[in-house]
Amino acid sequence: MSLRRRPMIIKSLLAACLLAQGLPAALAHGAGPTSEADAAPAAAAPAAKLSGVLFENVRIFDGKADKLSAPSNVLVVGNQIKAISSAPIAAPADVALTRVAGAGRTLMPGLIDAHTHIMFSSLSKLAILTSDVGFMNVAATKEAQDTLMRGFTSIRDLGGPSLGLKKGIDLGLASGPRIWSSGAFISQSGGHGDFRLPVDLPARPGDFSHSERVGAAAIADNPDVVRLRAREQLALGASQIKMMAGGGVSSDYDPLDVTQYTTAELRAGVEAAENWGTYVAVHAYTPRAVRQAIEAGVKCIDHGQMLDEATAKLMAEKGVWWSLQPFIDDGKSAFAEGSPNRIKQKQMMAGTDTAFALAKKFKIKTAWGTDTLFDAKAAATQGAQLAQMVRWYSPVEVLKMATSGNAELLALSGPRNPYPGKLGVVQEGALADLILVDGDPIANIDLVADAAKNFLVIMKDGKVYKNTVR
Repeated sequence: MSLRRRPMIIKSLLAACLLAQGLPAALAHGAGPTSEADAAPAAAAPAAKLSGVLFENVRIFDGKADKLSAPSNVLVVGNQIKAISSAPIAAPADVALTRVAGAGRTLMPGLIDAHTHIMFSSLSKLAILTSDVGFMNVAATKEAQDTLMRGFTSIRDLGGPSLGLKKGIDLGLASGPRIWSSGAFISQSGGHGDFRLPVDLPARPGDFSHSERVGAAAIADNPDVVRLRAREQLALGASQIKMMAGGGVSSDYDPLDVTQYTTAELRAGVEAAENWGTYVAVHAYTPRAVRQAIEAGVKCIDHGQMLDEATAKLMAEKGVWWSLQPFIDDGKSAFAEGSPNRIKQKQMMAGTDTAFALAKKFKIKTAWGTDTLFDAKAAATQGAQLAQMVRWYSPVEVLKMATSGNAELLALSGPRNPYPGKLGVVQEGALADLILVDGDPIANIDLVADAAKNFLVIMKDGKVYKNTVR
């Protein structure tokens, strides 16, 4: 081999290696051209057209108004809504356009579930506690796809090892909703997030349980360790921090009435979150647990089905969010009848009507979520659980809550918001998370309960994941 040819061969090999890693082959020429051919400018490649979708003749529920718009056209270019007009919209010359004939159907924002555990919703409790985390990821990947196909384009995940799933979805390796992940929920020993077996207690110093090792939970029993665990979740990419402030249904050690953590411990988590520009949400049912959390600076109470009027009034005065779930006892449960967990579940559900009445009475900022755990059949009813909110709210109030309302809660993550931009609305400049509904969901809220039949187009971030318009 001649010495003159060797640099060219080395450069070719380097370029091939870079291309295999998805990097520009031009990086191989960092030392400058070595021949006249290298120095010659390459012919300019034709610019690739942006992709776009034009929804024609649709009635818009924009996430905020009380009624549908007049017949309109909506242009999406890339991942944003570029134009909304009652007049025809001309196809931009630089956009590869797909037209969707709305035929008077309803175009609305993608739905948002403000309380999920996507890693745990479709598997039994036993499977989660005993399975390899790889199996859990496979199940959660399927559940993410199913969630998106139910029209839920965004979720707030309040505890579980969902950061890897989120990354895979964001990179396009899997289909699923946008995820605001809390990472591992933070719990005291014996608290709602402690799923160790009785034989694991007392815990040996420095010994981490299976749920801790896989990033599902973080046990912390003093302010310094709470601060450490919160900082770890933020470092790993958590959008907000989730702490357990009171007893729970699915956990085995704690009755519902117990208060968990001290004010100082909760405050340590709040300070860690606030230093990163975000907030803490807590699991709590009782007045004492909620009042302590508010004193510590917590910004969102999840559940609260056992609250009293005075505590609800305090929440309103402090501007604290209330993330509520439509927990009604319909006889179906992931827990065996007569079991301690089922008894606690019935006790909690008995307060749901009162909780919604208090939220409405004091005009508390209220979010909606499902909080489905350990039950694939219940997870599949995500849309039906939204529709049953008409027990307490009008259909348009329900739709606002699950779109623009929940989007406002998601934005509480501030600079830790992983998806900057407007969500939950159909407005020019908003991110293009959209659903084309075969009918008017304001007139018939039950349409959201059967996405397979009634959601003809599902779009997230400008990409069409379903289109059955003919």
